[in-house]
Amino acid sequence: MPGKFVVKKGSTGKFRFNLLSTNGQIVATSEAYNSKASAMGGIRSVKSLAADAAIEDQTTKEWAAGEDARKAVAAAKKAKAATKKKAATKKAASS
Repeated sequence: MPGKFVVKKGSTGKFRFNLLSTNGQIVATSEAYNSKASAMGGIRSVKSLAADAAIEDQTTKEWAAGEDARKAVAAAKKAKAATKKKAATKKAASS
């Protein structure tokens, strides 16, 4: 017997779904959706994306090193953009 999706309406009136394993344990829980149709769309998305989804293991030293490098690049880009904006503002004020 394969796993299954269970759709429920909460006390707030929003819809959620759980993905249950073959033994009935919850494997995943969705975000809250405003409509049942949106929750069903979420299920379709999980079904289509999960089959071929890559695994990103964020517990490895290699991932952490790569993440540190990505953060450093993002910070440098942000600082460069701020410097450029500051220069443009200064130039506009002096004109």
